[in-house]
Amino acid sequence: MHQFIQRRARLIEHMRSNGGGVAIVPTARELLRNGDVEYAFRHDSNFYYLTGFVEPDAVLVLVVDASRDGRAQSLLFCREKDVEHEIWHGFRHGPEGARDSFGFDAAFPVAELAQRVPSLLAGASAVYGCPGQDGEWDAQLASWLNAVRRQARSGVRAPAAIVDVRQLLGEMRVVKDDSELASMRRAAQISAEAQLRAMRCARPGMTEYQIEAELLYEFRRSGADAPAYPAIVAAGANACVLHHNPGAAVLKAGDLLLIDAGCEYQSYASDITRTFPVTGRYSGAQRTMYELVLAAQMAAIAAVKPGNRFSDPHDAAVRLLAQGMLDTGLLDRNKVGAVDDVVGNGDYRRFFMCRTTHWLGLDVHDAGDYGEATASVADRPSRLLRPGMTLTVEPGLYIRPAPDVPEQYWHIGIRIEDDVLVAGGACEVLSHGVPKTIAEIEAVMTR
Repeated sequence: MHQFIQRRARLIEHMRSNGGGVAIVPTARELLRNGDVEYAFRHDSNFYYLTGFVEPDAVLVLVVDASRDGRAQSLLFCREKDVEHEIWHGFRHGPEGARDSFGFDAAFPVAELAQRVPSLLAGASAVYGCPGQDGEWDAQLASWLNAVRRQARSGVRAPAAIVDVRQLLGEMRVVKDDSELASMRRAAQISAEAQLRAMRCARPGMTEYQIEAELLYEFRRSGADAPAYPAIVAAGANACVLHHNPGAAVLKAGDLLLIDAGCEYQSYASDITRTFPVTGRYSGAQRTMYELVLAAQMAAIAAVKPGNRFSDPHDAAVRLLAQGMLDTGLLDRNKVGAVDDVVGNGDYRRFFMCRTTHWLGLDVHDAGDYGEATASVADRPSRLLRPGMTLTVEPGLYIRPAPDVPEQYWHIGIRIEDDVLVAGGACEVLSHGVPKTIAEIEAVMTR
């Protein structure tokens, strides 16, 4: 648990250098699905990043008093031990167990939160929280602050500033430590095996939801916590819907099948996409478009290195895709001009309408700013890549029927996505375990 203690220490040091204060970071709420049945609980990512604690009804409070040599306390509020409740719902650490197991200075029953927090806020210069994330929490914090303000005539000072702690934690989370990378490598490995399983079992007559079942089976069989996000399993024309939900659509001979699926392992996400032919062989038109997307992805991956900007992989992919759109007739050069015009005017967005990359970590679209911290927010450059950053690389083509589009390309949807770690030299592709060249995929499927 040392990594969680170290992360809390980093946040405390930032608070100390900025005049101290109180940070309040709750975990997620348990939510009813229907009747008296809850949705499967998943802890808040920022709370987990700082604590490693996965039980519901828990709140982390960090108290940093800059007026007394920066003395700091790390406090947890959690559910009490309850033998009767544990018979029905499982083990609880309780405050004492949580304090000892997770390295807090002190821990209290969560029922005491409202009683204790106002006294912790009294005299603090700032409160660090998550404003706007949860209306009930916003109201609760406001009531605590008002309780402190009512003591003003007694010389008690309420915090003068509310700081969004998510900005600070996003900067911490954007560079992964060794323990995080170990979890992400395993998540990518499991997801790669699931993609391979889908390739090996896919055949005409199956449905999208049957392929989804194979993915979910491999995730859980291999020890994953859960899917990192709802899987996308899209056959034929459905692949042109970027976030298609698996349904009863039947896989047909001649179709491409696009699978965007990743598991979560020890709370860390993977995110992999492959597009392959249901019958094991790409047609001529499919092969042309697949090779174009693959070339764009390889160019983007080559741009993932320290000192390059976050936008460089996207720019590399877009330029290759734009040239390919002109070469194959998806775009009429007599109407849109040369490749520089296509890129500059954004004409490529007709067939590639999204970004190529996003951060990856505790969330599949992970925390962290994409731009440099500059005075001019409207015109700030994309941020520089550093070792330890993890991102996806996922160019694609989504070709819907239109009179000016060659008919052989209609309904072709292709995306190729890998999870990539910025390393000291060449980047590391965490999801290397699943094939993506045409020769590799056809060999797997025909074997």
